[in-house]
Amino acid sequence: MHLYELPLLFSLVALALYVVLAGADFGAGFWQLVAGRGPRAARIREHAHESMAPVWEANHVWLIFLLVVMWTCYPEAFASIASTLSIPLFIAALGIVFRGAAYALRAGTSRARELRVIDSVFAIASILTPFALGTVVGGIASGRVPVGNAAGDPWSSWLNPTSLTIGLLAVALSAYLAAVYLSADAARHDDAEMEQAFRVRALVTGLVAGGMAAGGLVVLRDDTRALFDDLVSGAGLAAVIVSALAGLGTLLLVRARRYEWSRYSAAVAVAAIVGGWAIAQSPTLLPGLTVEQAAASDDTLIAVVVATLAGAVVLLPSLGLLFTLTLRGSLGHAPGVPDADGVVAAPTPITALSASRTGLLARLAIGFAVIGFGFLTVADAGWAHAIGVPALLLSAMFGFRAAVPLDDREVAGPADQ
Repeated sequence: MHLYELPLLFSLVALALYVVLAGADFGAGFWQLVAGRGPRAARIREHAHESMAPVWEANHVWLIFLLVVMWTCYPEAFASIASTLSIPLFIAALGIVFRGAAYALRAGTSRARELRVIDSVFAIASILTPFALGTVVGGIASGRVPVGNAAGDPWSSWLNPTSLTIGLLAVALSAYLAAVYLSADAARHDDAEMEQAFRVRALVTGLVAGGMAAGGLVVLRDDTRALFDDLVSGAGLAAVIVSALAGLGTLLLVRARRYEWSRYSAAVAVAAIVGGWAIAQSPTLLPGLTVEQAAASDDTLIAVVVATLAGAVVLLPSLGLLFTLTLRGSLGHAPGVPDADGVVAAPTPITALSASRTGLLARLAIGFAVIGFGFLTVADAGWAHAIGVPALLLSAMFGFRAAVPLDDREVAGPADQ
């Protein structure tokens, strides 16, 4: 793999994680919109709201990371996409803003009518956002985004058969993921009514999304033949097969009520679609522009790769801890502290590495070591070396502090004891 491909690989991983994680949050809004009225509908909305509460803000990290990497490492392609597809991107941004505002305002509602309005805004924004982002992907995949500032048509670039199909598929996949995840959450909380409600929704939307994905291939054949040919041959076909098998496996797991495993198979099914698109379109980023041609200078690419690896060392354990506690239902219960049932949560390696002060110092030491090594040995620019030297010094400092933690009682003077 070439250096100019690494940031794009990071971007694709971020896109897949955003689709899988934030997509489920958007899907929860879909189920809130179609829940109907009455006490059971209120329970559905409340279950969806509570399930996404610990993670919905963290899931947007992947979109921010994707935009920053693309902007920095492939500026010409990013500018072309952002200018030609400014309308759907603006719609998606509005949806994210209104969705976040509605979620935050929900806790301050005092009347049923206010709650209905807030939930409606949240749900509509949760549908518009994945649809708009899906049309952006469709515009890029169908080759309707030429290189240049606003060089493509502002309407037909995203209002075309491929874009509309992918936009609708994005909404369906979001609803499918949400139903699978919400079934698992309900089972974990021993809520038989919500488990059955979302189990049925997961089975139905899984079949619908699978049918839409198959129909999408027909649309691609007629509208974007080159992409279709690459999807049904070679590595692209392998990704399609993986997605289909994972989707079928998810339906079987949900039917058998093996919900925890169904989470992962559903994620694989959706992520494989992203991977298949990337494989089919490679090495072209935009018409007439390859990934190599679009890439920034080597020093810029090295800086982004090093910063990404160092940031991953520091941040990923924290995100892992958040999702681990959420999925285990232990969020809010520290190790060694009994939960509501009197069960004491035992410390785990992830807990120790993520939550402890020593673990944080160790992660910082590793992160700065990655920065120092990358900027001193891989990058050639003088400014990179100027960053690498202090980074190694900070790595040594944090590493020593993690290896030899100071006991406050040992450093306290006689008068303080």
